Amino acid sequence: MKQIDCRGLACPQPVLRTKEALEQGEKNFAILVDNEASRDNVLRFGHSRSCQIETLTLEDGCFLLNFSAGQEKEAKKNTKEGAPFDEADYQCAIPEKQAPRCNLVYAIGSDTMGRGSDELGWALLQTYISTIKEISPPPSRILFYNGGVRLVATPGKALEALQALEKNGVQILSCGTCLDFFKLGKNPLVGKSTNMFELMDSLVSADKVVSPF
Repeated sequence: MKQIDCRGLACPQPVLRTKEALEQGEKNFAILVDNEASRDNVLRFGHSRSCQIETLTLEDGCFLLNFSAGQEKEAKKNTKEGAPFDEADYQCAIPEKQAPRCNLVYAIGSDTMGRGSDELGWALLQTYISTIKEISPPPSRILFYNGGVRLVATPGKALEALQALEKNGVQILSCGTCLDFFKLGKNPLVGKSTNMFELMDSLVSADKVVSPF
């Protein structure tokens, strides 16, 4: 039996080699491929051409497809006069590799950004938080501690931005001890109150930590 080695050939080459063998009048032959996508495409093409196919899985992971062509007239009709052959039908789809999502964490430990003027620092931090949504990749969590908890308890541009981020899946975590210290209540206006263990765990497990100071 004639064996056609299609190992290492990208789709649709194994199918084209099979088609060529049938058109040359080969009735009993074997196609050797080295991946499941090529195997499935050759099987699908062969069955569409009225061929009987025995599939063997070899020890090295390759596949041997033993062809027995259908009746001569029927095979000829299917190959030349039947449904048109389109190479695009036998392309191997290669999924695009997606970059793994970065576990980015923002840590905000003050209610001002930078030094010099607390009033200016507060305004800058409001704008900073409002800009997070424009930056890629988005954070998985935003942590607030010490004076930073004032941002989750004070109405304003930053609070609105944080509420929008939370709706998009960003976790907003605030230090419960800090909220109590500044007498801001137990429940922040956005996100949830948490403890030092969860804050530390978030920082340690992050791929990257960003702080505006």
